[in-house]
This record gives sequence, structure tokens and C-alpha cells, in this order.
Amino acid sequence: MQQSNNLLFCLCMLILSFLQVGCSKDWSSDIHPQKWNKVAEEKLDQILNRKLNGKIAKNVILFLGDGMGISTVTAGRIRKGQLKNNNGEEEITYMESLPHVALSKTYNIDAQTADSAGTATAYLTGVKTRFGAIGVDGRAFDCPTSLKSKTESILKWAHFAGKSTGIVTTTRITHASPAATYSNSFDRNMESFVGINFKKEHLDQGCKDIAAQLIEENSFINLIFAGGRKKFLSSNHTDYGSKLKGDRIDGRNLIEEWHEKMKKQNLKHKFLWNISDFNNLKSGQYSHILGLLNFDHMDYETDRINKIPIEEPSIIDMTAKAIEILSTNPNGFFLMVEGGKIDHGHHSSNAQLALNDFVVFDEAVGQALHLTSSEDTLMIVTADHSHVFTMGGYSIRGNSILGINLNHVSNVSGLNLTYTSLLYGNGPGGIKPESVRQTNLTNLKTEHKSYIQESAIYLKSETHGLKQISVFA
Repeated sequence: MQQSNNLLFCLCMLILSFLQVGCSKDWSSDIHPQKWNKVAEEKLDQILNRKLNGKIAKNVILFLGDGMGISTVTAGRIRKGQLKNNNGEEEITYMESLPHVALSKTYNIDAQTADSAGTATAYLTGVKTRFGAIGVDGRAFDCPTSLKSKTESILKWAHFAGKSTGIVTTTRITHASPAATYSNSFDRNMESFVGINFKKEHLDQGCKDIAAQLIEENSFINLIFAGGRKKFLSSNHTDYGSKLKGDRIDGRNLIEEWHEKMKKQNLKHKFLWNISDFNNLKSGQYSHILGLLNFDHMDYETDRINKIPIEEPSIIDMTAKAIEILSTNPNGFFLMVEGGKIDHGHHSSNAQLALNDFVVFDEAVGQALHLTSSEDTLMIVTADHSHVFTMGGYSIRGNSILGINLNHVSNVSGLNLTYTSLLYGNGPGGIKPESVRQTNLTNLKTEHKSYIQESAIYLKSETHGLKQISVFA
């Protein structure tokens, strides 16, 4: 009986392998050395004939893939290629096509593995700081010390230089990475006055929550496309387009306060919360735009495109619109674009969500390359930290990056079970006594949008990873 079960299992695996190989595109031309010699020659010529641009940049666009470590770039590149019905390994992303590349070390002054707040402070202000701190140096550990330890970001430098400024993110605008462009707080969780992380005692000491800082002290920012309306509305106010109430306990509606502030300064301005208003925006209409396009974080791309009708613009559309509007300033602009949901997908150990957001993030880079010139625009694509996200297993060429691992050695683990190429060191997919898997995985299961990759260690939320990250420019 056991022998017959083994034969049946082997037959099933053979069929699976055949189907997978059948989906793989022809790579027979790769066996000839002339192809690779020619590729090397062309690349060398391209590098040797490259002319360095020594001009001062008029425009700066910083693309930040949150949690986009090197393993994410690799898996994302393959995912992007396979979505085009190619094998995937040979795909060249827009970010990888940029001529300069470097590595960056990530750590906080008090933490070996960094968080997004401390790293955002580092790459936006040039000052390393503590884990969880935004826009303050390492001397800040409470409200009074944070008031004496503020740092200034490149977004503010750009404003002082007469440039237009903008922020695009798929997270709340008060979340760690975008918040570091404008705010100063010893605790990244002080997004709003909710009486938990930010309390009345902090207000009495002279501190402000991050949402209040944006409206009261940084209304000069010309353009914001993001999520996070709930951080600007109190529990007395109903959200635009929904029946949800805001988070604030101070009774304030910061969006209305922004309106009033713009009116007093006679500035042409527009608050927008839906895709119709977004689509109707034209360059030259307004000098200041506050676009809060979701009550909370914006949707994963996987979910966004499956809604009928579509409720939010993509990061591609937001990037293009931001460049179109900010480009009207003859002095140039600074724009930060964050693909924040890459990070969220990884924390959930859901590689498909993370990689699909990587794909559209890279398309946003491509859109920016199309709309600007390298003659006057400096474009940087990087990350703030990595994740404990890995890929391997000797999978065959063209193997589905989200599928089970099919290879030339063995398609099963030591327990005689199938497994995926993508795994996490820790996270929700970790081993628990009651959930040790005793059945085979299938591509039908592993390619589903809700599939959680397996992990060695069980945690409710997967952690960041301690790896260097890439910088493309």
C-alpha cells in the first residue's frame, strides 16, 4: 500500500513538473556562448561611453520602496516578468536600468535591525537616530528633549530653495516614512491626538501630534497624495464618503483648519478624497493640494484593481499627476514617492501582496523616467530596510515565483512534502504545534492572494530583516 502511495505521489509530481515546464518560455538561445559575449560587450561599451552629468539637479525624485530589500527586488523582478507571460528571471526593472547602483547599511543608533522611522530620519535629514524616532536626533527620548533635538529634511531644504514640494505614498500621510519629511517626534506612533501614544500631557509640554504638525507648521507643502483621513478628523466628525468617525479626541477637524488657513493666505487650494476629484485635477489649477484618498492606509494594488468601480488611483497615476503639477515651478521640485504597502505585505508574510505592490512601484519609476529628463532631474530609488524574506530551492527556469518549488534535485522536503520557493524567517506562517503541515501544497493554493508563506518561527507579524539595501540612481 505504501509503495503504491509513493508511486501515485511521484506520478502527481511528474505531472506537476510537466505542466510547469510546459508554462516555461523557450530559452534555447541561452545555450550559445555568443549571446552572452555579445551582451557583455554591449554593456561594457555602454558603461565606457557613458557621459557623467555634472550639473546641479533642478528636480529631485526620491522613490522609497518600504521594506524593499534585495530579495524583494529579485522576486519582484521575476514576478513582473511572469505577469508579462515570460519566464521572469531575465526581466529588467526600471529601477535596475538606472546607471548608478550602490549599497546602503541600515541600522538605528540603538537597534541592530532598523525601523522605518529611524531610517527615514537618516535618509531624509542625514542624521541617524533612535528606533521609532522621526525628525529628531539621538538626544530625543521624550517630549521635552525632542523639542531641543529637531532635524530638518530635504523636503524643507527644497522649499527654502524656492522649489515646489510633494509627497506621494500608499500609506497614511502620518505614517513613519512620509512623516519624516515634515514632522519631529520622538515616537512614530504619535500620529494623532487619540489619548494613547499622544496624550494631553504631551500637548501641555509643547509637543504636537504628527497630523497637527502637518497642518499647523507644514502647510507650505504643495501636493500630498496619500491615505489617512482618520488621523485628521475627531470622533465627532464623520468621514467623507463613509459613516466612519475620526480618531482624534480633541474635537478638531484638521482638514477644515487646512481649508481656513489656505483661504486666509489667498492660496488656490483643493482638498480631495475620491478618485473623481483626483482624475479632474489639472496642472496650474491649484498651488496647494491635500489629497487624502483613503480613511486609513490605501489599498494593496491586488485589492485596488479588483474593486468595481475602482475607488483609488494607483501609485503610477499619483506619481504622474504629481510630476505634472509640480513641474510648473521654474525653480524645480522635490517629490518623495513611497511604495509603503510592499512593507505591509511582508509583515503579513503575504508575498503576493508585497510583490504586486513592488511591480506597480517599479512602473511608477518608469512613468517618472518617461515624464522627466536626466539632464535636470535626479532620480533615486532605494529602500529603508529589508525583511526576513528569502527565495531559493534550485527551482527550474520560469518556475512560478509564487508557486511550489519544482527543481532538478527534489521537489519535496525531508518530510516528503512540497514547499514554496518564497519563505520567511519568521511571521504568521511560522510553525505552531497545532498547525504543523502534513499535506502537500499546490500552486492553486500558493498563488491565491490570501496565501501566507511559511516561516521557521511563528510571530503575529513578520519582522524587518538585517540586510544592506540597494540604491539605484
